Amino acid sequence: MKQVAIVILNWNGAHMMRTYLPTVIGHSEEAEIIIADNASDDDSLKMLETDFPAIRTIVLDKNYGFAEGYNKALKQIDTEYYLLLNSDVEVPEGWLAPMIEFMESHPDVAVCQPKLCAITDRESFEYAGAAGGYLDRYGYPFCRGRIFDTVEKDEGQYDENAEILWATGACMMIRSKDYWEAGGLDGRFFAHNEEIDLCWRIRLMGRKIYCISNSIAYHLGGGTLPKGNPRKTFLNFRNNLTMLYKNLPESELKKVMRMRLFLDWLAAFQMLILGRSYGDFKAVIRGRKEFNKWKHDFDKDRKRIKAMRKTDDIPQIFSKSILWEYYAKGKKRFRDLAF
Repeated sequence: MKQVAIVILNWNGAHMMRTYLPTVIGHSEEAEIIIADNASDDDSLKMLETDFPAIRTIVLDKNYGFAEGYNKALKQIDTEYYLLLNSDVEVPEGWLAPMIEFMESHPDVAVCQPKLCAITDRESFEYAGAAGGYLDRYGYPFCRGRIFDTVEKDEGQYDENAEILWATGACMMIRSKDYWEAGGLDGRFFAHNEEIDLCWRIRLMGRKIYCISNSIAYHLGGGTLPKGNPRKTFLNFRNNLTMLYKNLPESELKKVMRMRLFLDWLAAFQMLILGRSYGDFKAVIRGRKEFNKWKHDFDKDRKRIKAMRKTDDIPQIFSKSILWEYYAKGKKRFRDLAF
C-alpha cells in the first residue's frame, strides 16, 4: 500500500480528466490515484473505464457536493496521507516529493499545499490558493500572491516555505489522522469555504499548515460554478458566516458578527449599484438569511471546537480589515501587509 492517496472528486468532469489526469498519473509515482465520482451524468465513468482502466474508482450514489463527497470517499481509503486534488489541476514532474519529504520531517504539520499557479498564465499565481491562505479578523480570505482580484506574478517573492492558515482544497495534502480528528470537511457546507473551516479547526488544535515553495501545480480554476454565479455567491456568504460562528472565540464573536452585518449589506448594495447582477444581490441577502436560520444547528460544533481548542493565538489571522488595507490604503500585495 502506498503512503499517499491522491483523491480527485469528480462531478461531470470528463473533459478535465481527459486533459489533466495524464499529468497526475505520469508524475505521481509515489501515490495511488483514486477518482471519487459524485454521481456524474456525463460520460466520466465510461471514459475512465476506457481510457484509464487501471485507476481505482469510488462511485457515490448521489452528488454530495465537495465537502461530504470527500468525506464519503475518504472513509473508503486507508492511507497515511490524503491529497485532495481538483480535476482541473496539471502537475509537473517532481511536484509531490517535496511535500511528502516536508511532512515526514515535520510531524507537527498536519496539512500542506504547493504553490498554485494559473494554467492560463503560468507566470502568475492562481486565484484559488496561490502561495497559501490567510483570513482577516472579519473572515475575508486572501492569499500570498492574491488579495481580492489582484493576482500577482510569481517572481520568486514567496519562494520560502511559509506557515499559513489554510491550504486550498484544489490541492491539499493532509494526514488522514488529522483529517478525522478535526472532524473532516463539514458536509453541510456543500461547497465553498469548507477547506478554510477545516484548516481553522486544525490550527485551533495546535497543529500547523504550510505552503511548500519548491512544489508547484497549475490550476485552471472556475470549477462547476464560475465567478459571479449567484449560487456561488450564496454559498460563499452563508458558509463564511457559519465558519466564523463555529470557530471564533466568545470574546470575538459578537463584535465580528456586528461588523459583518454592516459589511455584507454594503457588499450587497455595491453589487446592485455597480450592476454586477440583481441575482448576486439577492444571493447575499439569502446567504445571511439562511445562516441565521441554521446557525444554532452548529452550537454543538462550537462547544466541541471550544473543548479541543489549544490556542487562540493564530498569527495567520490578520488582526486588521483586509478591506480597509486594500481599498482605503491601496495595499494590493500580500508583502505590503504588516502582520
